[in-house]
Amino acid sequence: MPSEEDLNSGPSVRWFAVGLAWLSAFAFMLTAWILYDMQQEQATLAELIRDVPKGDITAAVDLANDLRLQHRLLLLLVLNILGTAIAFAFVVRAYFSSERSLRDAKVLATDIRASIDAALITTDRSGQLTSVNPQGYALIGLKPDCLGRPLSEVDSQHATLGAICNEVLAKHVNIRNRDYSVMHQGHRRTLRAGCVLLRNEGQEEIGTVVHVTDITENALIEDRMRRMERYMGLGSLAVGLQHEIRNPLSALSLHIQLLREKLDGSAAGQGEVAELLDVLQQETARINAVLDGFGNYASMQPNSRSPVDIPVLIERLARLLRPQASQHNVEIDISLPNTASRLVHGDSVRLEQMLLNLALNGLAAMPEGGRLSIRFTTTDEGVQIEVADTGQGVPTTVQSRIFDPYFTTRPQGTGMGLPVSDKIVRQHGGNIDFTSNPTGTTFSISLPWEVAE
Repeated sequence: MPSEEDLNSGPSVRWFAVGLAWLSAFAFMLTAWILYDMQQEQATLAELIRDVPKGDITAAVDLANDLRLQHRLLLLLVLNILGTAIAFAFVVRAYFSSERSLRDAKVLATDIRASIDAALITTDRSGQLTSVNPQGYALIGLKPDCLGRPLSEVDSQHATLGAICNEVLAKHVNIRNRDYSVMHQGHRRTLRAGCVLLRNEGQEEIGTVVHVTDITENALIEDRMRRMERYMGLGSLAVGLQHEIRNPLSALSLHIQLLREKLDGSAAGQGEVAELLDVLQQETARINAVLDGFGNYASMQPNSRSPVDIPVLIERLARLLRPQASQHNVEIDISLPNTASRLVHGDSVRLEQMLLNLALNGLAAMPEGGRLSIRFTTTDEGVQIEVADTGQGVPTTVQSRIFDPYFTTRPQGTGMGLPVSDKIVRQHGGNIDFTSNPTGTTFSISLPWEVAE
């Protein structure tokens, strides 16, 4: 590959060779002109000699001999021819050297662009594509015949690229770190795009360079870190709430029960008073349920760990939910391996709670009926569980918040089912993710065979 010094010295050598060639050619033409002129003069002198008297013929011949410079001029002409040939050889050599350096530079640039783990796209000043590296075709899904077409005509999911390109060309200001999301093979992918002006050697703007990087994994890690920070902060808060709220709440519940018993059978214990007592008791029970959910979410470690047969948990869950599912015209479909699978080391109570939360969410998403599917597969690293429903899906505007505590889209929901499920999966060293569209939602859970102590 050519070095930067070679690329810089190539044009100077080429111009030197071209100058030498022009100088040699000029000298060659000048010498040829002088030789031709001398031959004409000698021809004229020869005619004059024929008319010179015989007594002066000797002096005339001597003068003619003095003017015969053909041999010297011929020698000079030969030297000029050699110089011109050498200069021409320099020109040819410089030309091929420059072409080779240019080809090597293009190959080097192509290799560098192909090795970059990001999409690189160049456009002209009108926003039309001029080049795309291999990662650009793969990451953005561009067709091979896309060159020469406007960047704004790419897939509508990547409309951000055309927008930032137009913004850079209009405002002459570079843009960096513009994030957007796309769907790829049923999974959400987060991309980070940027655009800078492309200038030539004279610093004239000739287009733009758009770069796109897949930051899906980084975005997931950042999201998990945010969740872990919430876990850490809620741990100490849960202890205080459990103590400060549950104790007076227990006393309140006890006194409600005593008041009910005291009024039982009397006129005051009937009608409106009894109804008010029922409301108080129901709200007390609801607050207790909220505290239990909050405590489960903020708890840092599973209660116990032992070998767990996940297919057995799924079958038991299906038997538990089928009566309720039948009432809502929901069909439960489970897919389990035909042979016994390896056991997962974890907390069976928490794992069953996690599956129940996801299944109940699926049933709630299908009030008009549908299908709830639970699939179980194994890999070398662990197990994969999918819980899918055929409901209306989660709106895209709230998908980033469904794992937040107390966030719910259902009037009767507590907003703790998914956060607790997410916490349980992560306590077991696994991951939980989801995909959602208007035809349904699928939660994917991966659990390792062994949980790190």
